[in-house]
Amino acid sequence: MIGLLLSVVFLVGCSNELTFEEFFHQEMKRMYKDANNFSYNLVHTELNAVHENDAIAVFKEHNSQGEQIFIAYFEKMENRWEWKQTRGAEWDTPHKWSAMNEIPYIYSGAISETDIKEIYAGNEKAKIIDVEGNKKYWYAISPFKEVQVKFVRNDGTEEIVESIDEEMLKDWGK
Repeated sequence: MIGLLLSVVFLVGCSNELTFEEFFHQEMKRMYKDANNFSYNLVHTELNAVHENDAIAVFKEHNSQGEQIFIAYFEKMENRWEWKQTRGAEWDTPHKWSAMNEIPYIYSGAISETDIKEIYAGNEKAKIIDVEGNKKYWYAISPFKEVQVKFVRNDGTEEIVESIDEEMLKDWGK
């Protein structure tokens, strides 16, 4: 009987701790509870991305600005998830990639070009996630704050990519 009671107490105590995905969905609902015309979709998660008890979430938002995609970094402290950093992107804009300003330096961007087979932030190979159709999202975790981002195309050509496409930016306002 005492064993059964201890098992029940243990299970009740464990049930209060949210999984990462449960925490993420709870936080999104809390942050956007009063938002109109808002929806989101969790696209990808990675647990223990940089070290034990951390996580990355990639998610799409549909809001008043249209469709955007975000990457967020989380750490678990004292059995509670904490949202640490976030970066956003859109497809087909002059802004090709961005990086988080604090450790861990996570480089990321949205792409829709079908001929990109690999992406590197410095020496770190990016994970490329299929989002939908030709839309993809990539991220790489680097120990360094400022690195070059390189796209490797299917034909083997390599291209150093600046965070802002100046040519596209010139045409953007027209």
